[in-house]
Amino acid sequence: MTTATESRLGRRVRAIVRRTGRDYAGAQDRPLGGYLTTMAGFGAYTAAWAAAVRLRGRPVPDRPEPWDVVLTSVATFRLSRLLSKASVTSPLRAPFTRYVGTQGPAELHEEARSENGRDIVGELVTCPFCVSVWVASTLTAGQLLWPRATRTAMGALAALAGSDALQLAHSALVDKTTGE
Repeated sequence: MTTATESRLGRRVRAIVRRTGRDYAGAQDRPLGGYLTTMAGFGAYTAAWAAAVRLRGRPVPDRPEPWDVVLTSVATFRLSRLLSKASVTSPLRAPFTRYVGTQGPAELHEEARSENGRDIVGELVTCPFCVSVWVASTLTAGQLLWPRATRTAMGALAALAGSDALQLAHSALVDKTTGE
């Protein structure tokens, strides 16, 4: 292709992308470009883990063991909430978020900053559902690369999730019995 043809094609593609974003968002501000960048980053992250697993020559099981699925689910839940909502991890989120208030025991409600493209990262790091995709991928790769260490860490996270459930159950029982 000539440079002029490439330039025309580039302009057409950019115009289609802008029009698609405008048509999709309507009156709302939806940063599709940022989401696309995040998806590409996740794809690269996953590809890097897959390459590391392949280079190490670790066998990939035909299917995950049911116990590993349960352990990964509980560990992913706990670590995702720890990273996206916990008070103690707020310094990690602070460059991309603003403190709004508390949101449950030892959890915060934060909003994404809208300046300098921080909104996409802010949305990601304050959303336990969004963070869980990255965490589950990381824990799965960890199970393939370092199974003993990863399962030990996941066991600790599962124990923490169980402890949290017991703490909340205890508080609910105390409230119920004391009438508070």
